[in-house]
Order: sequence, then C-alpha cells, then structure tokens
Amino acid sequence: MTQMGHREVEHEITMNAPAAAVYRLIAEVENWPRIFPPTVFVDHVERSDNEERIRIWATANGAAKNWTSRRVLDPDALRIEFRQEVSAPPVAAMGGTWVIEPISDNESRVRLLHDYRAIDDKPEDLAWIDEAVDRNSRSELAALKKNVELVVGSSDELLLSFSDTVHIDGSAKDVYDFINEAQLWKERLPHVARVSLEEETPGLQILEMDTLTKDGSSHTTKSVRVTFPHSRIVYKQITVPALMTLHTGYWLFEEEGDGVAATSQHTVVINTENITKILGPEAGIAQARTFVQNALSTNSRATLGHAKDYAEGRR
Repeated sequence: MTQMGHREVEHEITMNAPAAAVYRLIAEVENWPRIFPPTVFVDHVERSDNEERIRIWATANGAAKNWTSRRVLDPDALRIEFRQEVSAPPVAAMGGTWVIEPISDNESRVRLLHDYRAIDDKPEDLAWIDEAVDRNSRSELAALKKNVELVVGSSDELLLSFSDTVHIDGSAKDVYDFINEAQLWKERLPHVARVSLEEETPGLQILEMDTLTKDGSSHTTKSVRVTFPHSRIVYKQITVPALMTLHTGYWLFEEEGDGVAATSQHTVVINTENITKILGPEAGIAQARTFVQNALSTNSRATLGHAKDYAEGRR
C-alpha cells in the first residue's frame, strides 16, 4: 500500500533507435546537458563498474536546483536505477528507474519511473513536485528521442564545438572574478547592452543579457551558470538565439607558470529551421556553422581580452 504523501509515476516514449544505443546515451551522464533540456551540468563524485554518485545541476519549473544521486547501472538488463542522496527542497526524497525495452532491432521503448515525497508531506509542495516531474520527464523523453535519433541518423554536421584561449599575465582568481561578476558586464564589456544576474543559491546563477553583434543587432540570452571558484564556470543557455537549438559551454582558468590560460568553450546545435530566415535563401548548414562560430568567438575573445586587461592591471 502506498503511504500518505508518497507518489509513484511513470512516463514512456517509443523511439526509432536500438535499445543499446538509447541505454548508452542515458548511461553517459557527460552528454546530459546536450540531450536533456533541464540539465545544466553533471559531475561524477564517485564511480565504479556498476555504481556511481553524481551531482546534477538542473532547472525545475524555471528555478535552478542541484542535488546528488546514486545510480546503479545494469547494461545487460538495460536498466538504470537512481536515488537522490541529497535532494533540493521542497523534495524530501526522490528516486526511480530508467527501463529500456527493445521492440525490434531498430525500435525501443523507454520507461521513466519516479517515486518521491515532499518535505513534511505538504500538499502544495507535492503539487509543485508533481508538476516539475511531469514537465521534466516529458521534456527529457522527447529530447532523448530527438537526440538519439539524430545520433543514429548521423546528423553530426548540426553539432559544433570549439574554444578560444587567451594567455594572461595575472592570477586565476582575478580572471575568474571578472567572469563571475557578470552583473558588472554592462559597464565592463562594450558588447553587452543589458545584464541581470541572480544568485539565490551560492554558486548557482541565472544570467540574462542582451548582447550586441558586429552588425549592430542584438539578441537576448538567458543562462544557468554553475561556478567552481577559481577554476571554471559552466553554463547552459535556456533562452538561445534563433540559429541555435542548444548552447552549452564553460569558462576554464588554468594556472601556467606566473600566469593563467583562460579558455571559453562552446557546444552548439544548429537550428536548421531558421537558417534561411536569418542568413538568406541560399544559406545552408555550413554557412550557419561559420556564422555562429564567428559570432560566439568574437564575443568570447572580447570578453577574455577585457578579463586580461583587468587581471594584468591588478597584478
């Protein structure tokens, strides 16, 4: 009998992909920010052959949350059990199972099971969790279907990853501080027209800004950022420009001798539906890739250049 305040729910989806490929994509948590819209970043805390502890940063009903989970992987049965070790309020406990079932050689069914409780079994909090689990589960399964089918279809040309590195004669802390203090970017960076930074939970930021491009136009982006003083800041845009369906990245600060190597990395998926609207009727994926990389690299290099001036001026 289910105890009071305890929920058990199930979501499922069918996709055109072998069950083993689906399992692999779910098992490799490094890919989650690219395939699951709510997930910002996942980091391994501990891992062995079939068990692991992972820390997850994600959004739930528009709010940024983080928690630690234990997972048990069973590649033979195509099952992955998970249990939150440290849950984020209002969740008191959360767990579940991924179950991947072969339908045929090239088709599979994915079932996502959850069980959970709210702190003090408050009805309003349980309703909030109900909504978050339902929304995220539907979103995760739809994204999983889309992305695993893209992988099987070998649409690698839509995925673009690149980085820019600047060597700075300053401290990693000063460079980190410049990137971390994004609320000051409107005064510090000429290509930022407006900026808003919220950090209700230390180390977990929501950054919204209007960015200018070389042609004078602007676009609005909104990101969730996870900070690791003074070594890196990882992020995922939850509001992306029209030419992208996905944009994740990180700022990395590596000490080298008396200075620091500061890197801005981007991973992007091109939105094919908007290419001709933005770049003209003759444009294709190649032109979109070049445009996006040039735009992001220009702003990244500009930001790193100002960070270099800031850090070297404080030396």
